[in-house]
Amino acid sequence: MELESLEGTRRALHGVAELVLAGPQYRESGTIRLRVVRGGFETVRAPELRVNVTELVAGDRAIPLNGTTCRELATAAGIEAGAPEGLYGDTSGVGLDETLGVDGEAAAHIVESFARGREALVRFAPEAGPVLWPEHFDLGITVDEVNYGVSAGDGYLAEPYAYVAPWKPRQGAFWDAPFGATRPVRLLADAAELHDFLLEGRERASRDPLRRA
Repeated sequence: MELESLEGTRRALHGVAELVLAGPQYRESGTIRLRVVRGGFETVRAPELRVNVTELVAGDRAIPLNGTTCRELATAAGIEAGAPEGLYGDTSGVGLDETLGVDGEAAAHIVESFARGREALVRFAPEAGPVLWPEHFDLGITVDEVNYGVSAGDGYLAEPYAYVAPWKPRQGAFWDAPFGATRPVRLLADAAELHDFLLEGRERASRDPLRRA
């Protein structure tokens, strides 16, 4: 899979999550939380909208994402596109009239990474309830001042990766990122291996010393 296709697809899906799902949901129902489901992700309250790999599903309509814009998607779904206002500074950077480029293989890898993450997180902490956050486009939970989750990719690592991020950074070989520890999802065979990484992260966070300032 070409990195350029992966990055472009991630940006497009992030834009749809923020501008077409989270923003309209926030204005109607007061929450930006999204959830991962089989084949993609969806709103948790009205309006009922879902991304299924390369399509926006609204009622009985399935609208292709590739080659369209967030404004056009929203119009087709009968809603008004736009980000949640006044809640966070980081955004997808996608404009309402920017043409989206969504590669099927890249989209499938991203949604499968989220699916593995959800399975692993639910097993790891059944009470936590994983949330797909639209500002960073990552699926995460927090347990005992440690964040756990799966990112679709970002400026640190351009592909989907699992992470363990203590609120107070630790030091040691396990902690390979400025914010904690990461593992590319492609290097984890399945949800069980991702779960094992989370378990190791919890154990390391409990005993490794704090990073020196």
